[in-house]
Amino acid sequence: MAADSTVSVKFNLNGTKVEKTIPAQRTLLEMLRRDFSLIAAKEGCGKGECGACTVLLNGRPINSCIKLAASLTQEDSVETLEGLLEDPVMKKVQESFVSEGAVQCGFCIPGMLISSYSLLKNNKKPNVENIRQSLSGNICRCTGYTKIVDAVKKAGKA
Repeated sequence: MAADSTVSVKFNLNGTKVEKTIPAQRTLLEMLRRDFSLIAAKEGCGKGECGACTVLLNGRPINSCIKLAASLTQEDSVETLEGLLEDPVMKKVQESFVSEGAVQCGFCIPGMLISSYSLLKNNKKPNVENIRQSLSGNICRCTGYTKIVDAVKKAGKA
């Protein structure tokens, strides 16, 4: 493909069918931020290692910085933090992160929230091992993880 080629992408974004013409090499993260002004997911490493760019693709957490947007199909569903803010489970997760002091600089938090939400949607009463496994793709440079794990435990109890 030529460097300046474009593609049309159709998919579901936060519950709405969307279509966008984008550069063929644009990542899902770039498309979300540049073309849809959804800025919660962030680029930390650009290599799929830190989790700051985590979104849900068909209900599963993925690193959007390494997913080509052009690979999305009209059957695909992408959910970002912005699209989940009114979900009762996400509200409990956010409340728990605040009450447990799990937020410091905030850069990793959108990815942590998405991963925590995904876990709690599939496992209402996770143990510490489940929580740590679910968050293993998300790096936090500030908290040391204890407060984050405590927050997810608290959200699970709520």
